[in-house]
Amino acid sequence: MRKFENASIRKCPQSGQFSHFRISTFLYDLLVRTLLLLAGRSKRFAPLEEKSLWPFFGKPLLTHQMERLKKGKCGEIVLVGGHHNLEEVDHLLPGTPSLEQENLDLGMRGALLSALPSCTGEPVCIVSGNDVVEPEAYERLVAASKKPGVDGAILAQRVRGYFPGGYLLTSPGEKGEHYVAGVVEKPGAGKEPSDLVNIVAHIHNHPEKLLDVLEDVSSATRDDAYEVALTQLCRELRYSVVPYEGRWDAIKYSWDVLSVTERFLGEIRPNSQFPIPNSQVHSSAVIEGPVILEEGVRVMSHATIQGPCYIGKHTTVGTGSLVRESIVGEHCVIGFGSEVARCNLHSHIWLHTTYLGDSVVGRNCAFGAGTITANFRLDEGEISSLVQDDKVPTGRTKFGAIIGSDVRVGINASFAPGVKVGKNVFINSGVFIDRDIPEGQYVKMREGSIETRPNTAKIPGIRA
Repeated sequence: MRKFENASIRKCPQSGQFSHFRISTFLYDLLVRTLLLLAGRSKRFAPLEEKSLWPFFGKPLLTHQMERLKKGKCGEIVLVGGHHNLEEVDHLLPGTPSLEQENLDLGMRGALLSALPSCTGEPVCIVSGNDVVEPEAYERLVAASKKPGVDGAILAQRVRGYFPGGYLLTSPGEKGEHYVAGVVEKPGAGKEPSDLVNIVAHIHNHPEKLLDVLEDVSSATRDDAYEVALTQLCRELRYSVVPYEGRWDAIKYSWDVLSVTERFLGEIRPNSQFPIPNSQVHSSAVIEGPVILEEGVRVMSHATIQGPCYIGKHTTVGTGSLVRESIVGEHCVIGFGSEVARCNLHSHIWLHTTYLGDSVVGRNCAFGAGTITANFRLDEGEISSLVQDDKVPTGRTKFGAIIGSDVRVGINASFAPGVKVGKNVFINSGVFIDRDIPEGQYVKMREGSIETRPNTAKIPGIRA
């Protein structure tokens, strides 16, 4: 048993402002304190907002991450966020230690410059809030950092093909183990220094030394400042490599929600039971495979749910509808004759004779009868999507649409594969969306072409 205290920046309920305070001293029988980094502004995640708070099974990704860390025997978890998300985080997880990153432009380096001064003297685990791995990976990481003669440990995914990330340079030890010699960011296919890709799950037994190096990194604004600092540290300290061959899902782009959805659905127990109290399943409805129905769900006559599936609280699956391999959030209506296949729907979404395939939809959206998302190219090739004017391969041959929050779609509208629609958008009837639509637009067809203008119509709010 050992005791420590943590200084953090938390929202003050009375004033609504963030201020420093000291958490009371507690006793912890834990192995290592953990900084869970959440301060990224999710720019590449657009048109969706705040990836760490996107819900899976009725809980934000952040909650799932914390549960996995605890199962992996990580210690007190301190959330490192920004002014753009800490208020909502505080509301969702009241009482959880948190700290505000002062300069968001400094990326991961900025997060650690804000957090590490309160972590000196104790080993610290640094984890990205957007990387989903198995709890066993964290447990192995902690164990590796405790071995004699080791100054820390780095988790790394063993890959077979090129991955556009940071690769570890390694050096062999005396007993067959390997240590980190540095990190090479995006070396390019054929130039990889190893088959080990850096996962942001690192333990530093001497965080004060990491802080010293971070403060002295010459290129303060560069995106890889932390990796540069880590490479410098590896010249004098010994970091153990912890190879990981399990599943790793990194949420960077909006379509990555689909991969994480698939992951969580695959973890549903095969013998999941239904219905639960206060849910209603019509005698003619068909429910196959592992399915979770939350409180207040209604499954109407001749509807079909093919697992694995999750149906959130107070959601209705209407007559003749089909939901398969999807997460459907709370207070949704999958109306008559609709099909939802391999999707993630946030909450308060309404469909009617609609097809949504391999798509992600934000909260408070409605789709008119006959709406269709195309999710497959005619040449069956990989689908790309525009991100900040760059054409980015998604790695998916089936990919529908990404729809932001507060969107209304008229009847008989359709979407080309891989398009994205921003929040607060109206799409008129009969429109074919073949390109990304920025937020706050009104979209209609004129003489066979899309025409947009600023949307002045009021988006109906969430119904009580």
